[in-house]
Amino acid sequence: MDALRVAELERRLGYRFRDPLLLEQALTHASYANEHPPASDHEPLAFLGDAALALVVTEHVTAADPAAVVGVLTPRRAELVAGTRLARWAIELELGPLLRLGRGEDQSGGRTRESILATALEAVLGAIYREAGIDAVRAAIARLAAW
Repeated sequence: MDALRVAELERRLGYRFRDPLLLEQALTHASYANEHPPASDHEPLAFLGDAALALVVTEHVTAADPAAVVGVLTPRRAELVAGTRLARWAIELELGPLLRLGRGEDQSGGRTRESILATALEAVLGAIYREAGIDAVRAAIARLAAW
């Protein structure tokens, strides 16, 4: 991985990864892992990151409007965790150039595909959670969302 790009990613997230292999996994799409065994893809980390993201965003929307009913809070949360929003944050973090994609996915524009960028961001959040817990995820999301 490009050390300068990684350093910039860490600066933007406000988090420094202790395990570069964990970050590498977070940036590894299944298409790359399939072409380069025994590389592991980012799906397990994305699953974890999605859950951490949902918790942090739920905490935020309920704290911002404690009297709001669930019918009001649910769409607010959904807007903040939607793929479009996550992809936009991934673009701001410049995740695309860091992604490890298979040849076909790379050639077909995978580095700019919304679903791939959103999942990669979730995986990065999952890696942060795995290394440092929910408080570190809260801090990274607060930076991204500018709360």
